[in-house]
Amino acid sequence: MSDVVFEETATMIAAGELQSFVPFGREHCRNHPTAFNLQLRELQPASELWSSDGAAGLVGSLQEVSLQERERESWQLRKGCEVREEEVEFEEELYAAGTVVVWSQGSRTQASNVYKAFTVDGPVQQALWCNFAAPQKKKDEEEAEQTVCIVQSSCINVHTVSGKDFIAPLPFPVSNVWATKFGLLLERKNTATDAQLPGESLPTVFSMLHPLDEIAPVVCKPAGLFEGSRVQYASDATMNIVFSCCQPSVVVSYDTVQGTHSVWALRPVTQDERSTVLRCSAEPVGTMLGLMASGLLTSHLRNISRLDSPGGPGPGTGTSGAVTSGSPLHYGALHGHQSRIMTSSPGSNSRVHSPSISNMAALSRAHSPGMAAPSFSGASRFNTSLHSPSPRVHHGPVPSPRVHRGPSPNSTVNDTMLAPELEPIVPDLCMEQLWSEAAGGHRDMSSQASKVFLTSDLCENRYLCFLVESHQQLRCVKFMESNNTSQLIFTSVTTIAAKDAEPLQNIDAMLVLEACGSLVLYTGTTRVSKVFVPGLLSPSFSLTNHLSHLGTPAENVSTPANAGSRHLQRLDDAAMPSPVSELRGPNIKHHEGSFLEDYSFQQATPCIHALRDSACNRVTLELSSGSMLRISIPEIATSELVRKCLQAIRFILPKEAAMKVLVKWYNIYNAPGGPSAHVEWNLFITCFMTLMGYNTERLNWTRNLHFEVPLSPVIAAKKARPSDGGSEEDLDYLLGSHYHRQMNSQPVCSCNPLSSETLSSGSSPPSPLTLDSAAPLFPHIPALFYVLHLLHQELQLDELQRARASSLVCLLQQLARDLQLDQYVDLYWRDYPSLISGFTESCVIDQTLIGQMQRPSFLREEPPCVLSFLIGCLRADPSPPFPCLPGICERTRLLVLSYALYIVGDESATSTGASKYLVKLSAGQKYCISEPHSRRQSSVKLQSSSESLAEQLVVWLASEGFTLKDLESVPFGVALPIREAIYRCREQPCSDWSEEVCLLIGRQDLTKQAHKMTLAKSKASVGSGLSLDPPVATEADEEEDGMSDIIQEVTGLIWSQDLRVQEVRRLLQSSRPVRVRVVQLPEVSDHEYIEEKENKLLQLCQRTMALPVGRGLFTLFSYQPVPTEPSPVPKLNLTGRAPPRNTMVDLNSGNIDVPPNMTSWPSFHNGVAAGLKIAPASQVDSAWIAYNKPKSPELANEYAGFLMALGLNGHLTKLATINIHDYLTKGHEMTSIGLLLGVSSAKLGSMDMSITRLLGIHIPALLPPTSTELDVPHNVQVAAVIGIGLVYQGTGHRHNAEVLLSEIGRPPGPEMEYCTDRESYSLAAGLALGMVCLGHGSNLIGMMDLNVPEQLYQYMVGGHRRPQAGSSRERHKSPSYQIKEGDTINVDVTCPGATLALAMIYLKTNNRSIADWLKPPDTWFLLDFIKPEFLLLRTLARCIIMWDEILPNTEWVKSNIPQIMRGTFDPSEDINMETMAQAQDYITAGACMALGLRFAGSANSDAFDCLYEFARTFMEIMTFAGTAAVQTGYYNLQTGLSMILLAMSMVMSGTGNLKVLQLCRFFHKRTGGEMNYGFHMSHHMSLGLLFLGGGRYTLSTSNSAIAALLCALYPHFPAHSTDNRYHLQALRHLAVLAAEPRLLVPVDVDSLKPCYALLEVTYKETKWYTETTVELMAPTMLPELHLLKRVKVKGPRYWELSVDLSRETLHLQSILSRDGVLYVKLRAGQLPYKDDPQGWKSLLASSVHHHRSGVRAFKPEAISTFTSEPALVSFAEFFCKTSEGVQHRDDTLVLFSAMLYECVTQECPEMLPTYIAIEQAVGALCRADLQQTFPLWQLRLVVELWDSRGQRGPDHHSLLTNEFLPVMKNMVDLQLDRWLADNSGVLRSYMRGEALPEAAQSIMLASFLVYRSIPSMRNTHTQLEGCSSLGDLLERSSRLKIPLRDLLRLIPVLLGPGSGPQGPPGVPLQAF
Repeated sequence: MSDVVFEETATMIAAGELQSFVPFGREHCRNHPTAFNLQLRELQPASELWSSDGAAGLVGSLQEVSLQERERESWQLRKGCEVREEEVEFEEELYAAGTVVVWSQGSRTQASNVYKAFTVDGPVQQALWCNFAAPQKKKDEEEAEQTVCIVQSSCINVHTVSGKDFIAPLPFPVSNVWATKFGLLLERKNTATDAQLPGESLPTVFSMLHPLDEIAPVVCKPAGLFEGSRVQYASDATMNIVFSCCQPSVVVSYDTVQGTHSVWALRPVTQDERSTVLRCSAEPVGTMLGLMASGLLTSHLRNISRLDSPGGPGPGTGTSGAVTSGSPLHYGALHGHQSRIMTSSPGSNSRVHSPSISNMAALSRAHSPGMAAPSFSGASRFNTSLHSPSPRVHHGPVPSPRVHRGPSPNSTVNDTMLAPELEPIVPDLCMEQLWSEAAGGHRDMSSQASKVFLTSDLCENRYLCFLVESHQQLRCVKFMESNNTSQLIFTSVTTIAAKDAEPLQNIDAMLVLEACGSLVLYTGTTRVSKVFVPGLLSPSFSLTNHLSHLGTPAENVSTPANAGSRHLQRLDDAAMPSPVSELRGPNIKHHEGSFLEDYSFQQATPCIHALRDSACNRVTLELSSGSMLRISIPEIATSELVRKCLQAIRFILPKEAAMKVLVKWYNIYNAPGGPSAHVEWNLFITCFMTLMGYNTERLNWTRNLHFEVPLSPVIAAKKARPSDGGSEEDLDYLLGSHYHRQMNSQPVCSCNPLSSETLSSGSSPPSPLTLDSAAPLFPHIPALFYVLHLLHQELQLDELQRARASSLVCLLQQLARDLQLDQYVDLYWRDYPSLISGFTESCVIDQTLIGQMQRPSFLREEPPCVLSFLIGCLRADPSPPFPCLPGICERTRLLVLSYALYIVGDESATSTGASKYLVKLSAGQKYCISEPHSRRQSSVKLQSSSESLAEQLVVWLASEGFTLKDLESVPFGVALPIREAIYRCREQPCSDWSEEVCLLIGRQDLTKQAHKMTLAKSKASVGSGLSLDPPVATEADEEEDGMSDIIQEVTGLIWSQDLRVQEVRRLLQSSRPVRVRVVQLPEVSDHEYIEEKENKLLQLCQRTMALPVGRGLFTLFSYQPVPTEPSPVPKLNLTGRAPPRNTMVDLNSGNIDVPPNMTSWPSFHNGVAAGLKIAPASQVDSAWIAYNKPKSPELANEYAGFLMALGLNGHLTKLATINIHDYLTKGHEMTSIGLLLGVSSAKLGSMDMSITRLLGIHIPALLPPTSTELDVPHNVQVAAVIGIGLVYQGTGHRHNAEVLLSEIGRPPGPEMEYCTDRESYSLAAGLALGMVCLGHGSNLIGMMDLNVPEQLYQYMVGGHRRPQAGSSRERHKSPSYQIKEGDTINVDVTCPGATLALAMIYLKTNNRSIADWLKPPDTWFLLDFIKPEFLLLRTLARCIIMWDEILPNTEWVKSNIPQIMRGTFDPSEDINMETMAQAQDYITAGACMALGLRFAGSANSDAFDCLYEFARTFMEIMTFAGTAAVQTGYYNLQTGLSMILLAMSMVMSGTGNLKVLQLCRFFHKRTGGEMNYGFHMSHHMSLGLLFLGGGRYTLSTSNSAIAALLCALYPHFPAHSTDNRYHLQALRHLAVLAAEPRLLVPVDVDSLKPCYALLEVTYKETKWYTETTVELMAPTMLPELHLLKRVKVKGPRYWELSVDLSRETLHLQSILSRDGVLYVKLRAGQLPYKDDPQGWKSLLASSVHHHRSGVRAFKPEAISTFTSEPALVSFAEFFCKTSEGVQHRDDTLVLFSAMLYECVTQECPEMLPTYIAIEQAVGALCRADLQQTFPLWQLRLVVELWDSRGQRGPDHHSLLTNEFLPVMKNMVDLQLDRWLADNSGVLRSYMRGEALPEAAQSIMLASFLVYRSIPSMRNTHTQLEGCSSLGDLLERSSRLKIPLRDLLRLIPVLLGPGSGPQGPPGVPLQAF
């Protein structure tokens, strides 16, 4: 039966690391108080269970637990998945028992530990690992989320590694769950009767792609040509899944009827398949379905609802309905099933909840008989016996009659429930059949596989194996990917007799337990050897064939087919035709009997009876005694070199030959008592050469290898003495040994010419050594030689592997000699002169046999040498493509292509043109030139040619996974060009490079940037290393003022000279009592004095109450809340302390009248300020917002403000709708205001419908005219109207615009409606209208008929009221009984709103005609009719419409004042001076306000100077008690001044300008008199804007920002704290919407501290200025991004970094939004600006002028002052100073110091090793102790690079300094020339092809040839010798490609000694 491919003679290998195994979870659970544990305890006396040997005790007790109990314990192991810091292999175990699941990890070095443990409510049915694909927000790619899924009876708990938990309810009982590549696959548990109906049942396989997704049925696509092979739901109840796998994505199923296995590919469903399955077929499909009338069905369904009637169906009567394959499955069909979970057991008589019935009823709405099908199937979900009236259907028992009762009057299903449409469930995955077993007649029911796994063999064939226990067979199906890798092709099936098997993933093998109980290792279907487990006897007896069933532990897969023979019998009787079961019966009985008879015997010697839990190369053996052992199977090779050789052999040989070699090697290497690792290579060479036909005892160098290692177990037993010569007996013994015969795979004696005389008598001449042509590898010798040669070249390119290359050379030179490839031998001799000279023997290969060798076409005469190829690239010499082994010589490929790209300059080298440089070998003996394969070529964006080659090289290398660590192991000469490219890119990297590229070029500052980090998060790591720590305050103070979260480090850098931030904190704190200074005059009584103090306190409280508005702006977004604590709200303290005794002064004493509700709005503002601290990036969810709700009702206002703030920073979108509803129904006015404004701000401009409904309820005008009048408080209406403006901002929504337009002029209604505070409502409507049509100007689509501008103009200047249009006409029929307005517009109410609406609609449109409407009137008569305040608004509106004409100078401001006020006045005219003064001041204030908006956040110095001048003027007027102040009025002047101050703060927003701060402080101190609440509010808002967000934020001038600022800074401030008449106070906070982060904070990437750095900011060209570049010292505010062209970090102290904004601004925006952290990297040799502001301490400062003197003056001790790199500091410490104990020569010290100096000053510390390596190489040559010529190859590469760069011109920046390399080069030249002068004869004899010289000369000769790059001269000397003249010589040598300067060195040798060493006459040799 077993057709095994290749059978070895019996061999045996030893298993290692034997240890007993107990699942760790069991140990853990033993200490876990669960029910499972308690049962164990009851089973046994405690003393026994917790005996000393805990494990044994527990095992004992487990055997007494009933079978059912034991099934509840299961575990699985896998190889550790997640990447840890140290690459250590570890195993993970998932253990489930009872309700506990334990996930543990452990490795060889580390004991197991619990990683996560879960306890669930119900018993765990199954626990498994699964990776779900979680879609990422940003890109299309999906990231896999690792999870553990715990299956219970009704739900699946999913726990991700990152800590998320999901619970997915199961809509039906599940029999099994499988993890796949896409998510979980669920198998529905089939009820016993499902299979009895014809027609198809419901789907049985479902998928869940994510715990939050809907469970969807899986579609299956069976193979086959017949009609039934179309797509349908997987609904075959006879199909059991037995295996699933992620890579490749396949599922294996078993058909219980046919007894065959099938393999299915699992993939996402295609669009066609989806539509095929979902399409409803209209024609009747099933036979009986055509007969059903839909009406009948409906009536049945109604009847189902009466399931609670007595006499329910007995168990087993339920049948399954039929679903046509074409009809869709509806949700109802699934959900109907949920009710069955709730009922007790499916068959019992239990009540079904009616909601699910209504689903069912809805399903029955049938358009055609075909459509009726789903409902029918749905009904059957209840397991009721619903039957169609057709007599053909009855298969089961006769149904109970009650089903046929007609519709009863009390039917619980309503007819209205039939209405809703039900969407079908869309399938996600499709199973496509790939392969199916041939159905064999002899197979019986139980041939279901108990174990399925994938394995691969050593030659990379892949197999799908399944173990059929009943047949004791392992069936292996070979499969491969199709050419386009889209499909799997299954080829042949091989059967291996086996009782159990487990795959060993990482050694490409599987372990098979044979029926006799012995373990055998197979690779694929090739038997390798038996496995010897120490301590276990290999069973000599053979048990009965059917040993398996009762012995195996309960499997994880518990399906009826393998649940043990007891179940089997019942199943057979029930489900199979009787003859078979009769046959089967006795068989089973016999089986049980035999098992029991043997049982006692088994206990004596435990034998293995099952394998389980393989991970990596470890596997668990289950012994018959019940204990378990864990063993590991040894790997195929431990040494990297052997592994690589085996890879190369496998690559080139045909698969069968390769398999022989590998199996042979595996057996030899792992023989019991086998070799230790250090002799592995010797063993390999011996084995390998013997397989090629060498007689290794005859070769001297291999003979010595023999005796280092016992070669076979037999010799090991004899303990052969390792004598060098060996004795005859030993040799004879060896030759006759079984091992040797096996190695030669034929009898040795017959053809072996070796005889005893040869060794004993040295006298007789030895016969020539020959090769045995019958050896298995003999024909392949040339090919093998070639691949090993390429492997040798690969190893040369890796410093870490190069030592191994020399051991490979011994083998190579032998093969090269024997194949008579002299040039190869010459090449090896040049590389290892001293080594190769020692080898002389060669074996004769018979000429007749050479024909048997397959000489591959790629084996050329000229040996491929990778270093020569690279030198050729540097010389621009075209060379033929270099051969490469794909997948093995990866480094060769990388370096060859790198040189091709960077040195040759071929940009296509890394993409399409690679074949010009590389040729791939393939095992088919031809050259096959094809695309070089690359690992991740697809993800490389190959840049256009404009970018430099260096950049392309770096990007390409990074995409290939090349890192700096790899670069360190590249030899220094080869690496130099790559280092140079890296060095060039480091100067000016692109801002959009990936993280890997940035790491490669050593710019960690850029990689850090790619990681999203904010300052607040890195605060812990940053530490406060700033000298400017704030004065330490007490804990209490810190906490309560609410401003402690400003990041001190940054503010300390921005304002390092003073403590202005502390000052702002002092001015804005409102949580401590104020100081009330009142001097008690002698005539004032005590009582009056107390009143005086309280009045003074009342004045001060006006200020205190206004502070929170400013504080909110100051602390904006500075705090990340802790989700488990409520956000702190500092209290608003309105008490005072009176010096000198510090007595309390309180307003509540009753001595003076305090306005009611005085604190309600201030506490609202206080709440807003507290909420605004929360940064938008923080983790806030609905629960936390509700959690912050205060318990006491007096804090409700604060919470209202808090809600509004959460809206402004965008967190309110997370608040659940139910909470919003909850807050609004309370009817608390403030809460409603805060919530409505907050939600609207959060949904700015989104036109969100749900929010619109929310707002609409609060605006009567938006409700239908007939709706009930809701009593909405006026302020809430105002907030709702503004909310509409925010939600529809900039959308130009027609209906809302129309409503708002009419609302501006809403007349007062009867019954006191709308009579108070009408101004604020009208203003709100105007602002909202402006926001809806923001910046649309005259392009308002579809609003021409509304005449918006004209209507607004009328509202502004007055006139007759127009008749109300539309819905509001009804409302305003009767005039107000309170206010007599007549039919004219009340301009005092409507003007402000209309003016600002015009301003916002035409914002920045420069529409002159509209602007002219807003000009102030130019006659005195008209001026008298306009309120001065309105002049301010009109001027402001006019200026921001004519946006581009605003100029930052006083002339422009004054130009807004009408001509008549500017001229000289004729005294005869009657001019009201007061009018004129007020008008002038208000117009000026309006123009200043416009100027502030135009330059908001720009810190424009002209604008600031202009505004400052006006502020000074106003203040001077106020201080004069003269005429002007009296004329204008103090209030008006103060209003104007407040506006100008706000304008200044807008311009200087976020900069903390000192002059503005002084003004704010000046006004802060003024209390009393006219200074009311509103003025204080405006001054402190100015202060807040000035330090917006603690200096991190500033204002934007986008349209949206201007609109927000107009709402917030409306120039009429409240007169007292409850005043909302003209403007709702809550709107003041909308200024936040205009804030944007533009602070750039450089953070040093090494210390993670903020630091100073010089920035160069380039502005784009505009019509006001040309492209300009300014230098700023960061941390600094950047200008608005749309004005900038690029931002660049300038040297010389930090690495340059440029962000080009003309390409994309997103990068910079994301930096700014994350606290503006820009990582910068300090250059070596530089100190940060903080330590060295002038740059005098830097090392470079001294050496700018005298470079060389700099080196001499350089003291190594000084290094720590200019670099902090530890490696450099220690180098200076140990190598540049004389230290006792280490004797350095002085010149070495000086040299090292100079190198260090160069590296640091040239900014390339990584070049230090290269400098040292060059110096070492030259030193070794001069001292003549070079052992190999490799360093000279490298030196040659360096020189060539230097030359090629020199030709391009001196401007090219070179890494090596101009002094160092020529000196070194000169030393080499001198040394070699001196040698040549003395030994020219040696060279001449070499060139004539005579014997090589003795060792010392040999090394120098090889050095000379390598360094002078003279080609192999064995065949070329004839061409060069005998040249008559120099010209002749030059002409011939050009063909050999010898460089000119090297040729000149040869002239004396070639042209004969006569010409002398001078070269051409008159040219001294040194010139070259």
